[in-house]
Amino acid sequence: MVSSAKLKSVDFYRKIPRDLTEASLSGAGLSIIAAVSMMFLFGMELHNYLSISTSTSVIVDRSSDKDYLRIDFNISFPALSCEFASVDVSDVLGTNRLNITKTVRKYSIDKHLRATGSEFESGPVTNMLKHDDDNDEEYGEGSVALNGRNFDRISHQHSILVVNFYAPWCYWSNRLKPSWEKAAKIIRERHDPEIDGRIIMGRVDCTEEVDLCRRNHIQGYPSIRIFRKGSDVRDENGHHEHESYYGDRDTDTLVNTMEELVAPIAMDSHLALEGKSGKTEENAKRPAPSEAGCRIEGFVRVKKVPGNLVISARSGFHSFDGSIMNMSHVISDFSFGRKINARVMSDLKRILPYIGVSHAKLNGQAYLTDPEDHANVTVEHYIQVVKTEVMRSSHQLIEDYEYTAHSSLMHAHSVPVVKFHFELSPMQVLITENSKSFSHFITNVCAIIGGVFTVAGILDSILHNTLRLVKKVELGKNF
Repeated sequence: MVSSAKLKSVDFYRKIPRDLTEASLSGAGLSIIAAVSMMFLFGMELHNYLSISTSTSVIVDRSSDKDYLRIDFNISFPALSCEFASVDVSDVLGTNRLNITKTVRKYSIDKHLRATGSEFESGPVTNMLKHDDDNDEEYGEGSVALNGRNFDRISHQHSILVVNFYAPWCYWSNRLKPSWEKAAKIIRERHDPEIDGRIIMGRVDCTEEVDLCRRNHIQGYPSIRIFRKGSDVRDENGHHEHESYYGDRDTDTLVNTMEELVAPIAMDSHLALEGKSGKTEENAKRPAPSEAGCRIEGFVRVKKVPGNLVISARSGFHSFDGSIMNMSHVISDFSFGRKINARVMSDLKRILPYIGVSHAKLNGQAYLTDPEDHANVTVEHYIQVVKTEVMRSSHQLIEDYEYTAHSSLMHAHSVPVVKFHFELSPMQVLITENSKSFSHFITNVCAIIGGVFTVAGILDSILHNTLRLVKKVELGKNF
C-alpha cells in the first residue's frame, strides 16, 4: 500500500494555511475584475464555437457532360393565344426541340392575368395535314361571306356555323380555299340553308374584319372555328363557346366533318341523313381559347452550354401577321436548378445572408408594350448563370444557380418572339462550412481561465509590493 504521505508529495497545488495568508482590498478588486473578465471571454469563445464559419473559393465547374440544367418558368402573355403558344429550346451543340408539351402547361387568361378555366389542351403535334392535290380554280364560292354586321344574325339562324378565318396573303389560307369552297358547296346542296338550317359554312377575311377576328381571338391563318347554337350560349349578347378544327383540309375530310357535326342534330329530330360518314378523329376538334391571353408554366431540361429558350406563336400549317402581334409578358417565375425548399433556404440564409438573392432575378418583372404603337416587338433576355455549391458540415451538398439578366426590346423582322438567351459560367463558387473542434474550444477556455488568473495574480503581486514599499518609505520619513 502506498502511504498517504508519499501521495501528498506529488501534490502540484500545495496549500498555505489560511492563517498565514492576508486578504486585501486590492486583491478583492482584482479578483472581481478577473472573474468578470473570465466570464466575458468565456462567453465570446462560446459564441464563436457555436457560430458557423464558411470559406469561399472559385473553382472550375465540376459538372459532367451528362448533367442537365432544369429551367422553371411561369410567364403570362396577355395577348398571345394558347392555341399557338410554343416553347422551344436550342443550344450551340445543335439541340433543337420545338413545341415542348410534356412538361409545359398552358392556361387561357384574361387581361388581368387571371386564369379563365382549366388547363388548355394543345393536343398532339401534327406533322402533316392533307390538302387537295389539284389546284382547280373552277370551284366557285359555296361559303357565306361573313362580317361584323351579319355574323351574329347568321350564327343565330343555324344550329352549327363553321367559319374559315383567313388572310388573302396567307399561303395556307390559299391552299385551303379550294377545298373549303368545294366542301361548302356540297354541304349547301345536301343541307339547304333555306330548308334545313342546321349547318352553314362561312368565311371571314381578317384583313378587312379586324375587330371580328380579334373578338374571336384569331392569331393564326387559317383558323377554322365551329360555333354551336343552343346550350352553349354564354350571355344575352349571343356569344357562344366554340371549338377549333385542326384536322385535314382536303374536301372529303371537310365534308365528312360537317356531316358528323350535323348527325346528332338529325338523330335528335328523327330526320333522315343522306351521305352520313364515319367519325373524324377526336383530336381534330378541340375547344378554342376563351381569351386572347395565355399563361405558360412548367420546366425544361437543357444541356449546360449556351442556348436559348424561345416562346412564340408557332404552327406548321398557319401563318401569322407579325405587324399585329404583341409579345408583352409578365414573369412570375424564372429560375435555374432544383427548387430549394423553404426550410433549407432559411437555414442557408442564416449562414449566408446573400444566397438566393439573385436566384430568380426576373421574378415579378413586366415587359408590356402598347399594341398600337409597339407591335411586332421581340423581347430578348440575356442571362449569365453562375453555379454555387454549398458543402455543409454534415456532408450535405446544396446547389444553387444565381444569375444576372439584361433585357432589350427590338423590332422583329418576321414574327416577334420572347427569347431567353442563357449562358453558364465555366467557373463555380464553392462555399464550405468549417467545422469547429470541441477540444480546441476546451483548450481555449482553459487558456482564458489560466491566463486571466495568472495575469491578475501578477498585477496583485505588483500592486501589493508597491503599497508595502510606499508604506515603508512613509514610516522612514516619520522617524
